[in-house]
This record gives sequence, C-alpha cells and structure tokens, in this order.
Amino acid sequence: MTDKTSNAMWGGRFAAGPDAIMEAINASISYDRRLAPQDIAGSRAHAAMLAETGIVERSDVEAIREGLLTVLSEIEAGEFAFSAALEDIHMNVEARLKALIGDAAGRLHTARSRNDQVATDFRLWTRDQCDAAIAGLDALIAALLDQAEQGADWVMPGFTHLQTAQPVTWGHHMMAYVEMFARDRGRLVDARRRMNESPLGAAALAGTGFPIDREMTARALGFDRPMANSLDAVSDRDFALEFLAAASICAMHLSRLAEELVIWSSAQFRFVSLSDRFSTGSSIMPQKKNPDAAELIRAKIGRIVGANVALLTVMKGLPLAYSKDMQEDKEQVFDAADTLMLALAAMTGMIGDMSANRAALAKAAGSGFSTATDLADWLVREAGLPFRDAHHATGALVARAEAKGCDLPDLSLEEMQAVNAAITQDVFSVLGVENSVRSRTSHGGTAPEQVRRQIARWREMQKGRA
Repeated sequence: MTDKTSNAMWGGRFAAGPDAIMEAINASISYDRRLAPQDIAGSRAHAAMLAETGIVERSDVEAIREGLLTVLSEIEAGEFAFSAALEDIHMNVEARLKALIGDAAGRLHTARSRNDQVATDFRLWTRDQCDAAIAGLDALIAALLDQAEQGADWVMPGFTHLQTAQPVTWGHHMMAYVEMFARDRGRLVDARRRMNESPLGAAALAGTGFPIDREMTARALGFDRPMANSLDAVSDRDFALEFLAAASICAMHLSRLAEELVIWSSAQFRFVSLSDRFSTGSSIMPQKKNPDAAELIRAKIGRIVGANVALLTVMKGLPLAYSKDMQEDKEQVFDAADTLMLALAAMTGMIGDMSANRAALAKAAGSGFSTATDLADWLVREAGLPFRDAHHATGALVARAEAKGCDLPDLSLEEMQAVNAAITQDVFSVLGVENSVRSRTSHGGTAPEQVRRQIARWREMQKGRA
C-alpha cells in the first residue's frame, strides 16, 4: 500500500511508499522529537533571515514564526500528534505548520536542507547538555568543598594498592576529587567552545545560491560564527563525540568516587555513613544498609563509554558528506547525557548528606606503619643517611615492630638505636599521624594549612563563576 503522506516528502522521485519495515528502520521521530525546541528555534532564526534578506516575503515569515510558536506550545503541552510516517522531527513540525498556516509553510525550507537543519539542531542540543553538565559539576564541587572544609585537619590513611601508605587528611582526599571534576568541567567548557559554530546555511552539502546571511542566523542562535566549510558542517559529529569523551572521563571519576563510598561505608571500614536517602535495605538481612546509589553510579560508566564507542563506530568509515548512517548519532548521545546528569545529581546528593566518621578515620590512619616514610625522611634529614640506607633501616624497624605486634611509635628509643645509633628522642616528633600530616607542607601537600589554602582558592573561583 502506498503511503502518500510519507511519499510526499520525497516528491516525484519514488512511485511507491516504503513498506512497514522500511518505515520502521527509516523513522527517527521516536527519539529525535527531543530536538523539537532546538528545531523550532533554528527554523525561527532561519525564517527571520529569509525575511531580512528579501528571499521570502515578510508576511509569510511572520506567519511562519507565529505558527512555529504554536507548534512548540502544542509539543510542550503534550498535545502534538507525532507521526512515524513523517520520519523525523523536521517533517513533523513542517507538516503541522502547513496545517496551521497553509502554503506559506513551504517557504520555510528555502535555502536549507534537512542536513544542515539536523546538524544545527543537534549542536544546539549538545551545547545545552554541556551547560547542564557544567552546572552539575559546579554543584558537586561545592559539596566536596564543604566536606573538605569540615575535615581539613582530620587524619585518615592514604592508600596505594588499597593498602595503608601514608597518613593524609580527609580534606586533602576530598580536594583530590575537586581537582578531577574541575578538569572534567574544563573539558566540557572547551568542547562547548569548539562546537559553538553554526552549520545552518550549509544546505545539503555545497551551500546555496540564495543570498543568505549566515552571520545573522549564527548570532540569533548564540553561535560564535558560521562554520567555514559546508561539507564539514553537515558531515561531522565530532562535537557530539567530544561531549561523549568528556562525559566518559567524568563518569570514570564518578565511578572511582562511588567505589570509595562503597568501601568506606562497609562494616569493615566505617569511614562514612551514607544517608537513608541514598541507601537501601535487604529483603532478607535486616542489618543491611546497601550503598545502592553508589553502586549504580559505578555501573553507569558502561552506558556512557558504550555511547562513545557506538558513535565512533558509526562515523569511522563515512565518506563526505551526509550518509543515512548519521541518523544513528542521537540515541546514544541522548542516553549518555541523561545518564551523566543522573549520576552527577546522585553523587552530589550523597556527598552532601554523607557523614565522615572522624574517630574511625583517625584510628585507621595510624595502622599499617603509616609513618614509616616519615621515619625514613627523618633519618635522611637529621642523621644524614642516604635515602636507600634510611629506607633499609626503617624496614628493619618495621619488621621489629611487626614481630612485637606494635606500631613504630611504640618501639623504645633503645630498640630503635639498636638498628641505627644515630636515632635520637627527636624521632618521635615525626612518628605520630598528626605530626606526619602537618609536616607535608609542600604545595599540593596534605598539611591542613595547604588544604585550607586550596579550599579558599576554589571558593574564590566558584564565587567568580556565580
């Protein structure tokens, strides 16, 4: 059976409409309807330019622009009837516009193609997602700064290989994630800047012979400039890939923090307590409080990285300019953006509600001979030993303490001097975890004064962005 509605968009080239299978594989309206606000904004800007350049009569353009607002209001109110037979958001909007204002609607598509139209819509949408993710990261960074400020001098173990390495402060640990998420923010800012060029006016692939004003439409849509090459404008999706790449790295950082929350909230650590808002119970074990939100965030990276790989795979073998393969550019990006925003919101909530157990942190900070490096440094600094000799002597003292079942500060001065006679009573000033963290005053170190300095710097930066 011929689908006359669908066939109309192709003009006289095809005598028969697509069958149900072709319609199913060809239609994108089930997901690209999300581009409706961007599509209508782009069409309104294009129409205004057509009037300004005299390409289309102002009366027709005014009817088009008002009609597009009516279409948008119907979509926002849930009253718009989307049709798979019309393939995509562009044709759905145009068909409804024609029903509202008549033949003037057909003039809207003058000097453009669905190729530059969808490229413009998708850039506008992805740009909006960059802005949303940047705002989400700002909120997460603020929550981490609050945690860091509260525990700037709370000692805790620093780990390598998930084994106690050296004492650090809770504030220092929180600030490590501030730095990571700030770089994620920077990647999104950079990606947004690069994508902020307008494809509109590139038409199908070669530009147009109409005297259009691409600078005007670019300005109207908040772009910095029109894209310089019409082939490039309609045929690349690197802006979406760059967003996905930044989102993937950010999701990886979220996953690492989520893993720490899972470990820290366990009965074996008890470093933190997560609020009931971000935990669940067990259907069979009444004592359980599961960090499900953290575990789900930890898993979400799969969807985001998968979207990145999927779009790279779609794009990797396409010759210039447009190919229908590029219809597969949106679903993964939509899902990745939704997933990233959900993960950011959940992590921000967990960090904001989280309570750190200062006593448990302090107790763990002193375990595992965490001040051994301080002892080795003291032997270099005060006793003049080469570091390798100091390392060997400290290892011998750790073995002695381990054999006695005690920590390094519990060894007597005589026991220490039996390993190296140059050790004096002063060595005990560096062996406590509090002394250890206070001594790490190098730039970026864990000393509370350094942590507070970094917090103040970040507070000022956030204030400047407000």
